[in-house]
Amino acid sequence: MTEVAEASIRVLIVDDFAETRENFRKLLQFESDIVVVGAARSGQEAIEIASETKPDVVLMDINMEDMDGITATESILREVPFTQVIILSVQSEQDYMRRAMMAGARDFMVKPPSSEELIATIRRLSAFAHEKREEFERPLAPVSTDAPPGSAPSHRPTGKVLTFYSPKGGVGCTTIATNIALGLDTEETPTVLVDGNLQFGDVSVFLNLQSKYSINDLTSRMDEMDPEILEDVLLLHENGLRVLAAPPRPEMADEVNADQIRTIIQFLRQHFAYVVVDTASTMDDTTLAILDTTDLLIAICTPDIPAIKDARHLFDLLHILEFPTQNVCFVVNKMDRKGGISAEAVGENLKREVEAVIPADERTVTASINKGIPLIVSDRSSPQSRALMQLMGTIKQRLADAEDQKEEEEVKERPRLLGR
Repeated sequence: MTEVAEASIRVLIVDDFAETRENFRKLLQFESDIVVVGAARSGQEAIEIASETKPDVVLMDINMEDMDGITATESILREVPFTQVIILSVQSEQDYMRRAMMAGARDFMVKPPSSEELIATIRRLSAFAHEKREEFERPLAPVSTDAPPGSAPSHRPTGKVLTFYSPKGGVGCTTIATNIALGLDTEETPTVLVDGNLQFGDVSVFLNLQSKYSINDLTSRMDEMDPEILEDVLLLHENGLRVLAAPPRPEMADEVNADQIRTIIQFLRQHFAYVVVDTASTMDDTTLAILDTTDLLIAICTPDIPAIKDARHLFDLLHILEFPTQNVCFVVNKMDRKGGISAEAVGENLKREVEAVIPADERTVTASINKGIPLIVSDRSSPQSRALMQLMGTIKQRLADAEDQKEEEEVKERPRLLGR
């Protein structure tokens, strides 16, 4: 293969109108660095061609007869995970854009896009595609017997990503996330805690850790990221938990983009049994990228009207984003019987099962935060610690049930050798 061919941008065009496919092909043929590797008229045909040609960029129409572009995008990314998808639609509603991004699309453009904008976007995304292709094709460094903690043995299954989120600040996301991460971290199930609140993350403060390194030290070395670099960047808690800290200053959050977050989490899950992510309250590109990798979303609410209202909006948004209901665990924190709203009332109001209730004790929790010693370490006998341990058990059970269901579905889909 020549150097020109190796550096070329491989593009797949997907649209159910032949004229549109041909127009895109004619436009791109004048670009010396772009090669059209296929043109599909349906979602199913796109999946088949993508699997064979492994394109860097897919131009995906959102409306097709056999399946919509969002469904096709999800299938293609399962087959070719480094591919970058640009969704094209005559409609520009936020709903379409959100759904497209949750499906894994990297950009959303309204038809007809300008030739300059389209070609610039293709070139920009191709850089991510080439970078990710190298990551997937590069074998992980072998782990020796004296490998650093957190390194993944070759037989370990892919780790589970647990995301802690609330649309309202101050409900206790960071408190719960840090405690659960410490509880999950054992020699058999090494765990890493990621501070996904890039501007104002406090995970390292809650654990009394000095943030010598942060996520920025990983993003600046994305091309060479390996277990040794990971070991250098992660902070180490005295109990053995590994922590990926937020940037040291708010303005440095702009140096980290959603694609990098997604790549880092996928890398971490290859080396840890659990990747626990604490998030900001905003539903921005970073949070969407985190949700895109999430196995179980722990949604947290407190028993007060503003928090309940925001939780309702969150569940409505998750429905729009088509985030699977079975991948959500709903928790009510700071439950106080004197507050007048019970956990049952919260569940009924939101039409959601409350799977864990953590009692309020502002004095104890505040002291724990100020000392930088999580409750699950300092006082396992307290009502809050017992509730957190129960939540941890619920999380493990939810993940186990999901794995069992997945295996059952795979067995059902497996073709019968002698079937008729």
